[in-house]
Amino acid sequence: MSTYVAALILGLGAGAVYAALGLGLVLIHRASGVVNVAHAAFAMYVTYQYAELREVGDIVLPVVGLPPRIHLTDSPTFMLALTVSLAMAALLGLLVYFLIFRPLRHAPPVLTLVASVGLMIALQALAVLQFGSDNRFIDSVLPQASFSVLGVTVPIDRPLLAMLVAVIGTLMWAVSRWTLFGLATKAVAESDEAVEQFGYRPEAVAAVSWVVASILGALAGILVAPISVLSPSTYTLFIVPALTAALLGGLSSFGATIVGALLLGMLQSVLLPLQHDVPWLNQPGLRTLFPLIALIAIAVTRGQLIPGRARAVSVTRLPRAEPTGRPLRDLAVLVPAGMLALFVLTGPYRLGLERSLAAAVVCLSFVVLTGFAGQLSLAQMSLAGVAGFLLARLQGGLGVPFPLAPLLATAAATAAGLVLGALSRRIRGVDLAIVTLTAGVAFQEIIFVNPLITGGLAGSVVPPPKLFGFDLGVAGEGFPRLEYGLLSLAVFAVCGFGVARLRTSTSGLRMLAVRSNERAASAVGVDAARTKLLASAASAGIAGFGGCLIGYGQGRLSFDSFGVFASLFFLAIASVGGVMSVRGAVLGGLLAPGGVVFTVLDNFGHFARYQSLLCGVALAVLVVVRPEGLAYNARRPQPARHAEVAR
Repeated sequence: MSTYVAALILGLGAGAVYAALGLGLVLIHRASGVVNVAHAAFAMYVTYQYAELREVGDIVLPVVGLPPRIHLTDSPTFMLALTVSLAMAALLGLLVYFLIFRPLRHAPPVLTLVASVGLMIALQALAVLQFGSDNRFIDSVLPQASFSVLGVTVPIDRPLLAMLVAVIGTLMWAVSRWTLFGLATKAVAESDEAVEQFGYRPEAVAAVSWVVASILGALAGILVAPISVLSPSTYTLFIVPALTAALLGGLSSFGATIVGALLLGMLQSVLLPLQHDVPWLNQPGLRTLFPLIALIAIAVTRGQLIPGRARAVSVTRLPRAEPTGRPLRDLAVLVPAGMLALFVLTGPYRLGLERSLAAAVVCLSFVVLTGFAGQLSLAQMSLAGVAGFLLARLQGGLGVPFPLAPLLATAAATAAGLVLGALSRRIRGVDLAIVTLTAGVAFQEIIFVNPLITGGLAGSVVPPPKLFGFDLGVAGEGFPRLEYGLLSLAVFAVCGFGVARLRTSTSGLRMLAVRSNERAASAVGVDAARTKLLASAASAGIAGFGGCLIGYGQGRLSFDSFGVFASLFFLAIASVGGVMSVRGAVLGGLLAPGGVVFTVLDNFGHFARYQSLLCGVALAVLVVVRPEGLAYNARRPQPARHAEVAR
């Protein structure tokens, strides 16, 4: 019993971090209606800034191409490092709001979420470029004394951190309850006109809220760094439990957010000794299931995760769907051009094109799910990973021949997409994106990190595909071999043709109707739930084919190949290219890791290491200036304008 009590107390530390980040998410959503999934990545970057100031006295500017470091002092103190870091957090929060999210103030919530995904990718890439990806440890800020509970000694910093967050939450509640500005932050959630009655401009209320949330998140990151590991990936993924806690409070209640976060942290902590005592619970990544279970439970009981906002009713132009027949005409040009390029290119450029073709297949899955059905998934690469790792097991371990092995692996990915779609059939839009983000983290921690499934650090070997004794693999004489490129092109052509035919089919028209107006589609007899389930299955199957091609192209798969950050990056490149067309999927594939653009950047100027940063920034900018993506042809007749009610 004493071990479990100690675990509960230690869990207060993680719960306090979730609570601090969750309070910031609540404040941002109340003031601007944004679900900012980049909030933890923002806190991570400022925490690195604090660490640099404490260790070497440098200010590290979030810029690339200019000298990023300014040496401030040879004798940095805690107060100096904390003050400068929090000031930087306030300034960056203000810039992010005015440059990205203020222009999207009346945009559909899905667009603001995609913009925050781009910001998350950019911040993580920037942190890796400037600070490296190795784990770092920071000296403690809170007292290091200990106390005894039931004979077990536990540090005092965890309860202190929880009490500090509780005090901050109480102050935020008091300000929102009894001050004029606090009442204005509550009113802005309903309408801009209501805020103006308090004598405030809505943009000013939102800007102040972003600044306060940024400072609070940065403070949480700095305080928790000594009891955690400072790394870009670990800190960025704090957003999942923090968002879960905020959603428990309906993205509006400070108290419920704190209680939910502390409970979540303690439950995750107490699972460690429980796994030791109950052997069948000793499974890797089991702690990550708690947020997913909580989100699904909220969706089932409430019907939606993100609360509606009355002032979000606006007239918004929906991205244009491809005209009937246009995707087929695009394929008639793209496939012969791809074949010609495969024969002409050699060396790294052919390899880059082959990897771009495999990535374009994954991007096609976004065309079906997001472009046709209007659903946003942040776990597409997780579904591709199901196929990729199963392919390695089937063909490498069990000797299942090609093409039966990739077909079975793709069927498994389709089944996983069906299950995920069935679990989330009551939710849509931003809600679906949040659930799939959490599901992607669960896939990564439970399946992809499990060495029994994916081979651990050694990875999983994928044998080359062979048909009637003819080798279609990428490795061998003449690497990269033309045969693998032609296989990738053939799979892309088949999937692209299927997507093009789906666009003109009855099922495709139903998807477009659901995407345009789900209530109107249901009124004319379209089964919205079944249509979205079909889109989930079809997109998962296409992602599965892409995962198999990636497996054949790499030859050895690791858990990084299909992790949650890979899913976010593929969402970025698919969105930059354009999720409304086959042509957009091709542009997205060209931007993929190891693809054509990557190869060109690497060979001319060694800029390949900036690819993630550039894609993240491009996604955030394009959401503001060109949400349809680069493939959109602005000279075409503009589509009708639809009234969209943001939930």
